[in-house]
Amino acid sequence: MEIVKLFPGTLLELKKPHPCGNHEFRVVRVGSICRVVCVGCGRDMDMDRVKLERAIRRIEQPEAPHTNP
Repeated sequence: MEIVKLFPGTLLELKKPHPCGNHEFRVVRVGSICRVVCVGCGRDMDMDRVKLERAIRRIEQPEAPHTNP
């Protein structure tokens, strides 16, 4: 089983909707327990990383900030 690469700012589409009806969540903190925020209503929640990885349907990585060499 491959470990999913998650970073703060990543947008996730989960299989089950939040009670507000939205499927999209933004990652705020990453670790063994991840904090995600519902994009629809703004509610934040902590989820076990293994449970979160199983619930992911689609991942949208944020655009990397442009750095000048």
